[in-house]
Amino acid sequence: MTNALAEHSLTVPERARPWIAGLGTVRVTGPVEDAFTHPPDTATQVVVRVRDDGRRDTLVVGPRTRATYHADAEQRVVSCVRMRLGPGAARPLLGVPAVDLVGRVVPLGALPSGAARALARELAYREPSEAASGLADLIPSPTDRSRDRERLLRAAVAALSTRRDRAPAAVRDVARELSVSERQLRNLFAEGVGLSPKHFARIDRVRHVLDHALSASWAELAAVTGYYDQSHMTADFRTLMGVPPRAFFTGRLPRATPCRAVP
Repeated sequence: MTNALAEHSLTVPERARPWIAGLGTVRVTGPVEDAFTHPPDTATQVVVRVRDDGRRDTLVVGPRTRATYHADAEQRVVSCVRMRLGPGAARPLLGVPAVDLVGRVVPLGALPSGAARALARELAYREPSEAASGLADLIPSPTDRSRDRERLLRAAVAALSTRRDRAPAAVRDVARELSVSERQLRNLFAEGVGLSPKHFARIDRVRHVLDHALSASWAELAAVTGYYDQSHMTADFRTLMGVPPRAFFTGRLPRATPCRAVP
């Protein structure tokens, strides 16, 4: 992205925090010459794109397993709001397991749940932060079983995420700590995240490299993220981002393709 794009984080309304992990805006403030880089992402997102004629596209963007590079050739999108759904939110909010959304972009109102259609109607004319605060009213109350699954999933996501002070835990260790089998853990992730535990951890590590590459050496990043060595990190980065780290951070990116128009 260029400095013609202004990004801002918004406060997630307290009532929506069980469902929304992050809320933010991107606004176009001038001509955008470079490609939009969309890194791989473990989250399902609800995205509201506003065009220069005022039209809104309210979309669901599923988890991305590879980076994509796009350009808005007609310069028609002037702002965008993103709601990052929390682990386990896809089924109760959208009516489908997260695994069914991987790599897909679909209209929010086309998804099967009444909550998704109601949220699409709200976002058609309200500010997303206002609509987000009413999510608790749109979604049926969770059962005891679903609460238990959600707690397990969130604990597993936390353990498999990279932090500044620790590398992600091994999948087998997470399963043992949570007293579930590795197969049960994979099923839990497929339903609530859309990815396998190993693929989740792999994407999260590369995103950590993206976030901290300007403040640490490659060797330091490889160590803190749990890679065997720097060459292992470089290979993983190339696989998910399409180019090695040095090429990415010096602007030698894959060819951008036009933004997809979704009916």
